[in-house]
Amino acid sequence: MTESGKPGDERFFRRSGPYTVGAIAALLGIKVERAPERLISGVAPLQSAGPEDVSFLDNRRYAELLTQTRAGAVILHPDFVRKLPEGCVALAVVEPYVGWARVSAMFFPFPVPAAGVHPSAVIEPSASIDPTAEVGPGAVIGAGAQIGAGSSIGPLTYVAPGVVVGKHCRIHAQVTLSHAILGDRVVIYPGARIGQDGFGFAISKDGFTSVPQLGRVLIGDGAEIGANTTIDRGSAQDTVIGPGVHIDNLVQIGHNVNIGAHSVVIAQAGISGSTRIGQGVMIAAQAGLTGHLTIGDKARIGAQSGVMQDVQPGEEVLGAPAQNAKTFFREVITLRKLARPGAKHKHRDPTENE
Repeated sequence: MTESGKPGDERFFRRSGPYTVGAIAALLGIKVERAPERLISGVAPLQSAGPEDVSFLDNRRYAELLTQTRAGAVILHPDFVRKLPEGCVALAVVEPYVGWARVSAMFFPFPVPAAGVHPSAVIEPSASIDPTAEVGPGAVIGAGAQIGAGSSIGPLTYVAPGVVVGKHCRIHAQVTLSHAILGDRVVIYPGARIGQDGFGFAISKDGFTSVPQLGRVLIGDGAEIGANTTIDRGSAQDTVIGPGVHIDNLVQIGHNVNIGAHSVVIAQAGISGSTRIGQGVMIAAQAGLTGHLTIGDKARIGAQSGVMQDVQPGEEVLGAPAQNAKTFFREVITLRKLARPGAKHKHRDPTENE
């Protein structure tokens, strides 16, 4: 937040606009009859927005702020339109938070790559870099690597030989990429390590023998990989991160893991090798999955869960070892009742039926 309580400090964020209410509505796919020519200069929360700002309401617990806001326009669900103050324009959509994301990006667009290679970058002659791509200070691009149109490679990032980076990707500072093929619009945040050896070895009476890791990491279009996350390359197969997958910071993905499209993995989770995760799965913070599991489409794995067996499509699991969420909560309630002071427990003699 700036001193005014509004987001978008101009020292860090490139601002665009102003835009008319009508233009904002068009971005949201709706029409407004009221004040379509009103100019909006930025975005702000309900409590700090002024007449030249657009705000939003997505969580009903903040509905009371709506009645007091000074915003020029508010993105909100149709159910809340009647609570808007007089003079405020309603931008009514079914998914207000999605609308807010689009409008925020309208006023604060993602940085546009400055085409060219920084003089301090080290580029192998056989590397292919599109003229519209940006390669930052101290970056190293290995032999035969390919950098697609409109992509940016951040400072001190290492792109190993043969790596392919698609179009309009954003690879932030100090990332290492090896044995990897990236689709288009992939975002990798600072410090991520992609494509290193998987944790593979054979055990014998003489100790450990490393198993060559001969696979790759394939990352689909629109995927995002968080800061300091590590993704091992496959052993005999590929590690696959599907299209639109979002992986948070500090996540570990083992070799041969396959994550289906539009799944989410949250901070400090760990997924062991050869586990297959379906589409639209949500894995919460600090969850741990053992290897060679199958997690069905749209399953939900709770925070700190220890998953040791397959999870069915659409199932929600919690606990360690993880189990169906309803069963988990029944057990919690039962234990709490037993632990209450003064609770009477009926003890059964285990030998009474012998």
